[in-house]
Amino acid sequence: MRFEGKVAVLTGAALGIGRAAAAAFAAEGANVAILDLNKAEGERAVQQIQGSPDEAMFFKTDVSKEAEVQATMEQVVARWGRLDILVNNAGIYFQANALDTPLEIWERVLSVNLTGAFLCTKHAVQQMVKNGGGVVVNVASEAGLVGIKGQVAYNVSKGGLIALTRSCAVDFAELGVRVNSICPGTTDTPLVQAAVQRAPDPAAARRALETCRPLNRLGRPEEIAAAILFLASDEVGYATGAILSVDGGYTTQ
Repeated sequence: MRFEGKVAVLTGAALGIGRAAAAAFAAEGANVAILDLNKAEGERAVQQIQGSPDEAMFFKTDVSKEAEVQATMEQVVARWGRLDILVNNAGIYFQANALDTPLEIWERVLSVNLTGAFLCTKHAVQQMVKNGGGVVVNVASEAGLVGIKGQVAYNVSKGGLIALTRSCAVDFAELGVRVNSICPGTTDTPLVQAAVQRAPDPAAARRALETCRPLNRLGRPEEIAAAILFLASDEVGYATGAILSVDGGYTTQ
């Protein structure tokens, strides 16, 4: 029960890593706000969490829209009286190099993956400082640490998220707010499963994702969630600006 009495806000938490993290926070005592555009899956995630003694609510929110983000953070505080933890997990993916990426796609990927994290951090931290501080965990990617072929917009958005982590860690330390980042490797989520199915040979595409890393498999959402909770916990209260890779060894090669 590391998070008993605390309120955690998770973006992109209707499915995948975000959903697993939301369930894990609730299981350890937190009240959980699930932010997403997928209303059906978001409400389903809430129903699963409410099977425990903990509380959860879904807030349909486009993280790239500042007015929506600000309103949601205020609603969270109105509901539970505080805001302690923010997990910036919302993200979208597009596969193409710089020559083949339309400007509107580039702007959309960055608006969700990077601007969304900036906006959520801005408005969540404003609420955190009212209670003496809090924690932000940014879900970046192995793609933010190395150049992965054919996904320039995604790579740049995740590299920017790592830079945002470091900048905010320095800026907010005096406010009692820690900011850390996790860099997952390819994880077996609905987003990845959909990308694999679009490949000409889905089985070969999945094998390629598995065998390019020393552990020879994809990550599980629950494994990434465990690392998120670790960075959000008081156990590592001396860590801010940390970048934690959980990628099956991909970036060690």
